[in-house]
Amino acid sequence: MELTVTGGNTIKVNEAIFARDFSEALVHQVVTAYLAGARAGTKAQKNRAAVSGGGRKPWKQKGTGRARAGTIRSPIWRGGGATFAATPRDHSQKVNRKMYRAAMQAILSELIRQDRLVVIEDFNLDSPKTAELAKMLAAHDFTKGLLVSDSVNDNLFLSARNIPAVYVLDAEGLDPVSLVRSEKVIMTVAAINKIQERLS
Repeated sequence: MELTVTGGNTIKVNEAIFARDFSEALVHQVVTAYLAGARAGTKAQKNRAAVSGGGRKPWKQKGTGRARAGTIRSPIWRGGGATFAATPRDHSQKVNRKMYRAAMQAILSELIRQDRLVVIEDFNLDSPKTAELAKMLAAHDFTKGLLVSDSVNDNLFLSARNIPAVYVLDAEGLDPVSLVRSEKVIMTVAAINKIQERLS
């Protein structure tokens, strides 16, 4: 399979990665798991065991005329612990490596089928110039979406950070959520090659 590079050239790519059938259920599962893994899950409250004080029984069991009480830190007492106290949770979901790769392949293939993936030779930014990048993006009818380079490129990052709704990732940091959310994706040839190595 060949992909057309802006300028007329073509590059050969693996059909298993860039021509895979789209599985909505698989992509949904992987995207959901990715988002779940980003949740902090740090909500915490103190139950009756964690609240300070209340080490002794406030009064004897019988003979006082009052209700039985074992601790002043009972949930029904002022200053007591929470009845069903929230504890820190791990929201992450297990996704096999094979499933993750298959989902990424399906997303990339669908981007190609919908003409939302543009391949260029390089961004060719000698210095951080937002105007230069904006001009290049306009030539590709690109208003918002994702730019992907083969490695962390400071010139590209600094040039793109002032353009609304334009995000930059390197091939190693590419994730399913960023791809799914992007209206359009521009990748360099070097990034395509690195992604193929990663997903093979």
